[in-house]
Amino acid sequence: MTEKLVNILLVEDDEVDIMNVQRAFKKNSIDNPLFIARNGLEALEMLRTGQVPYPHIIILDINMPRMNGIEFLRELRADENFKSASVFVMTTSNEDSDKVSAYNFNVAGYILKPLSFEKFIISVATLNSYWKLCERP
Repeated sequence: MTEKLVNILLVEDDEVDIMNVQRAFKKNSIDNPLFIARNGLEALEMLRTGQVPYPHIIILDINMPRMNGIEFLRELRADENFKSASVFVMTTSNEDSDKVSAYNFNVAGYILKPLSFEKFIISVATLNSYWKLCERP
C-alpha cells in the first residue's frame, strides 16, 4: 500500500527548534514535505497566497513575535479555507491559560517541548504515527 504524504507547516521562530524538528524528521525517516514560517503572520501569508500547499498538519509554537500561536489559531479557525487543518501545539509554555486557549481553538494536541533531543525524537515519532493513522478526505 502506498503511503500518502501530507504537507506539514511548522510555525516556529527559534532556529534551534527548527533544526531540531528537521533532525527529528530525518532520524524518524519522515519524508513529509515540511514548510517553515517563523511567526503567525508569516504562516497566514504563506497559506493565503499559496506559497505552501494546503497543510494537513500544522505544528505550532505559542511564544512568537509579531503574532503568537493563540492569535494565529484565532485567525486560522476563522478562515473557511484552513479551519479544518490539524494543529499540534509544540511549545515550552506550560501555562494552563495557553493550554485552555489552544484547546478552545480545537487543536489536535498540546505537547511540551522536551529538554533532551532524544525525547524530542520520540515525540516527533509519536506525531508521525498519529497522522499516519488518520484518514483524510
